[in-house]
Amino acid sequence: MTITNIVRKIVEIDEEKCDGCGACIPSCAEGALAIVDGKARIVKDLYCDGLGACLGACPRDALTIIEREAEEFDEAAAHAHVARMKAEEEAARARPVTLGCGCPGSAMIEMKREPAKKAKPTSPCACFGDFGEPEEKAAKPESTLSHWPVKIKLVPPHAPFLRGADLIVAADCAPVALAGFNPNVLAGKVVMIGCPKFDDAQEYLAKFKAILTQSGVASVTVLRMEVPCCTGLSHLVHRAAEETGSRVPLKDIVITRNGDMVESML
Repeated sequence: MTITNIVRKIVEIDEEKCDGCGACIPSCAEGALAIVDGKARIVKDLYCDGLGACLGACPRDALTIIEREAEEFDEAAAHAHVARMKAEEEAARARPVTLGCGCPGSAMIEMKREPAKKAKPTSPCACFGDFGEPEEKAAKPESTLSHWPVKIKLVPPHAPFLRGADLIVAADCAPVALAGFNPNVLAGKVVMIGCPKFDDAQEYLAKFKAILTQSGVASVTVLRMEVPCCTGLSHLVHRAAEETGSRVPLKDIVITRNGDMVESML
């Protein structure tokens, strides 16, 4: 079949500005955008309708509409493309996940922990209530992690440890930068970690929507770094809440590279 190009409006991505946060992906109903090698790309010109619904979702203003020679927009092909992606996502979620060694690393586990010692507040941010250095230094540091798995991709929406829980959705880097994350912040909460830059944004969106509608969580706090690519995590959680009509309380906490906590007004 001969493909004829025409001059038409189409999305252009400024690679210098794009940080690969993935916030634009959910806003493209035609599935024309994807994160490839850490940058947003147009999958195929024929999937992009050139209307620019994705422009407002980009926190870096990396997306614009231009006129150039491109394949004509094919609505039927775009819908078929989206249907294929959804089918692949559903098939992937249906497959059991194990580690490469064959170990059942994704099996759910709930660990019973002794209550953490009361901590003395040392931060001006009361985002998580009292936390800081323990009043009495323990002879041996103890973990407050109460469950397994912790990766966003591996936690099923029906996991029993989610019901009634205060959920922390943390960017991978945040617990590393934030001193006292475990035990002083994590204690008494459930955590999921992931990277919005390198993981699939559509998969994250589907997971957050399922959690907000199926898990019975009491609240969700997004714990992300101050770097721009991390904003995608907050955008995806809030987008999931909007699309599902969820009334689960949401909060955004930003961690600076110095390890300070700032409550976001996103």
